[in-house]
Amino acid sequence: MQALILADGAFPVVEKRLNLLRQTPNLICCDGAVEKLVAVGLEPLAIVGDMDSISEELKVRFADRLYPSADQETNDLTKAVTYCLENGFDEVAILGATGLREDHTLGNIALLADYAVRLRSVCLLTDYGRMDAVLAGMSPDDHRPSGLDAGGPEVCATRDGRFTVARFGCYAGQQVSIFALDPATRLHSLGLKYPLEDRCFTSWWQGTLNEATGEQFSLSFDRGAVIVYRVG
Repeated sequence: MQALILADGAFPVVEKRLNLLRQTPNLICCDGAVEKLVAVGLEPLAIVGDMDSISEELKVRFADRLYPSADQETNDLTKAVTYCLENGFDEVAILGATGLREDHTLGNIALLADYAVRLRSVCLLTDYGRMDAVLAGMSPDDHRPSGLDAGGPEVCATRDGRFTVARFGCYAGQQVSIFALDPATRLHSLGLKYPLEDRCFTSWWQGTLNEATGEQFSLSFDRGAVIVYRVG
């Protein structure tokens, strides 16, 4: 089943992201984001977190939808992902995970790779684009594009037993950035303006600001997790 998580970062303002909030029946909200959600006339299916960022008034109003967790080893976004898994939601899109606090932004982006291990489908959406995580060894049975937001990666079988191949829908001229969480990951690409040929990124900036040349590009990589950002 599908769910949309709203985290307590920058609240979306572009219409296509707001439409997602309006249209999804399964809206899971981190406790710090509830006030923003209510301010635009929407209500969550569930509120998850340590409940230190929600007013007493809203606690009373949504008493039957509160799912508190005092686990100090996970942040509220991870608590929301865990709630989704425990309640049968294995296709998840995330809004509000970036913006405002930069440390939270970096942490949430890195966590996307962990969520890709646990969920059937996950993407992180912003007003400017989307991020998807793909994992070495992933097969078509392990991952499917999110039905909440078209454009997820198609992951096909490994090549020569070592490389995982991920295909992404795009348009000519679309900006693409690629982040390998393991600096030893070797990357190859097809369909990008600046091709990658057995390339390792030792720093995150090295994979930024590439560009798609057509309606699809693909990445092949041998290990670790790769996070792909597409503008739009």
